[in-house]
Amino acid sequence: MSLVVRNLVKSYGDKVVVDNLSFEMEKPGVYALLGTNGAGKTTTIRMMLDMLSRDSGEVLWNGEPLSTNTCNVGYLAEERGLYPKYSLMDQLIYFAGLRGVSKEDAKERIKYWAKRLECEEYLYPPTEAAAPLGEKKKRAPRKKSFKPKMADQLSKGNQQKIQFMIALISDPELIILDEPLSGLDPVNTDLFKGIIREQIAAGKYLIMSSHQMATVEEFCTDITILDRSKPVLQGNLNEIKKSYGRVNLHLKTEQDVRQIIEETGAIVLTEKEMEYQIKVTGEQQANELLANLMGKGVTIITFDLREPSLHEIFVEKVGEFHEE
Repeated sequence: MSLVVRNLVKSYGDKVVVDNLSFEMEKPGVYALLGTNGAGKTTTIRMMLDMLSRDSGEVLWNGEPLSTNTCNVGYLAEERGLYPKYSLMDQLIYFAGLRGVSKEDAKERIKYWAKRLECEEYLYPPTEAAAPLGEKKKRAPRKKSFKPKMADQLSKGNQQKIQFMIALISDPELIILDEPLSGLDPVNTDLFKGIIREQIAAGKYLIMSSHQMATVEEFCTDITILDRSKPVLQGNLNEIKKSYGRVNLHLKTEQDVRQIIEETGAIVLTEKEMEYQIKVTGEQQANELLANLMGKGVTIITFDLREPSLHEIFVEKVGEFHEE
């Protein structure tokens, strides 16, 4: 299987919002669409799914135009789209049916994902606790009948769980996640991450749009960075990082060594309590700095030379584009 996005263009009047975007996935994994606000990420996703018309370009799945009729697609939109006054269970069964899942199968899958996403309490009536062994169970007071929850009774994060269930309930081949972790607390962020890892391990194709660079870096193999509708950097993330070289140095010492750093010609980016983030030209300059520090008897706690992070690459590339 393969996904090909070729020469997508979208304009509103004189304003171009996606300008000749192309990328492809030849094997399962995660492709990240990154960009500033308004860069064209969500518009690209909507054009891929035929939710928006394209001025030009095409999207192919296995060499044929991508369609929800020919490809099992799961989509988590950035704007949550549950119906506020309908029960969550009815909506889950309805959306599962749209993707060809029978009512019986949908109920089984809902039960699985409700437990997996820790939201059973919003879908199922509470069960009475069993009496301890050997003790007669006391008659419980009559309870009000359970009423399934409506979407507008849930917090934003719990609504997001329900929509994630909708995206996954058909066991899709292609999963498109637009800002999937936005607004989640740390516990639920880790929960979503665990499920995303499971989908990757199952050989799914994932498109992920996000502002959270550290999170994207955990998952993605290839990226496109968009700015002002244009792709400004594309390719395999590992290869991109290698092309920059190991130029970021984290140094922590027990003495003030700023003067020694500057004498070497390296640039101090940040400094806090004898802990430095430094930009070097490469391994030679880093080794020269290390030799100078050791030669002057400096106690070194941390000396970590690394490639730039995705966050740093993003800021640099978008900054260069703005300067142009």
